[in-house]
Formats: sequence, structure tokens, C-alpha cells
Amino acid sequence: MAIQKGDKAPNFTLYNTEKKEVSLSDYKGKNLVVLFFPLAFTGVCTTELCSVSSGLDFYNDTNAEVVGISVDSLFTLEKFKAENDIKFPLLSDFNKDASTAYDAIYEVFPFGGMKGVSKRSAFVVDGEGVVQYAEVLASAGDLPNFDAIQATLSKLN
Repeated sequence: MAIQKGDKAPNFTLYNTEKKEVSLSDYKGKNLVVLFFPLAFTGVCTTELCSVSSGLDFYNDTNAEVVGISVDSLFTLEKFKAENDIKFPLLSDFNKDASTAYDAIYEVFPFGGMKGVSKRSAFVVDGEGVVQYAEVLASAGDLPNFDAIQATLSKLN
């Protein structure tokens, strides 16, 4: 079932590129932007995450943190993060638990017939763990509505 504004955000515990567990509950008291993305080292994903990384000051100024989540291994994400100088945590959902819980997963990815790839999605979770913005994109080639995400964050402060 699709996650909507007002829903309690599903908890997750995933490994980051430093091989440490990160949970949604670690962000209690802060706003969190959760970005699911299909695959590291692809054009649209690189554009999206580099754009967010270069604009991180806005998120910091709105008491928000950002995490990126994909089904890539933490080792792939580590290389992707380093090569693109991404300044926020990337989390490996290798077992697809978080992507499934957020209903942000392709049964079959449109390119290459791969199964279980994260859909490009954006969620804003407030400091109490409630979803304040939810967007799951049908096309992996589209980007989330960052103006709407930023407006949501601005209203939360």
C-alpha cells in the first residue's frame, strides 16, 4: 500500500558506506528526506544525488538530513559516493526491505528486466516519524519535485 502524507514512516535499519547500521529512529527530532534511487552510476541517479549534495545547505538550514537508499551493495555505494563527492549518507537496501516497506520498488525494472530495483522516490519524514511528503515516480527518468520537498521542509520549521 502506498505511503501517504500523515502515515507513520516505516522504520528501517540499513548499512551505510562506512559499514555502520543506520535506522530511521536515529533521526528522531530532525526532519529527514529519504531518497530512493534505482541504481548507482546511472545518469539520472548521478544527476539527482549530486544536485542534492551541492544544495545540502538548504536542507541543513531547515533542520533536515538527507539519506539516499538503493538496492546496490554498500561497496558499490561507497565507490559511487566517493567518485561523486556526495556529502550525505547512502544506505544499502540490498535485501529490498526498506524499498518494499515504502512501496518504492519495481517488480521488474523497465531497463534490462532486473527484478527488485528501487523506484525513484522522495519522502519527507518529520522529527516524530510522520510522513509529510511522499512521491513515488512511475518513470525512473523523472526527478522528484524538489520545489515541493523544499516547501514542505520550510513549513515544518
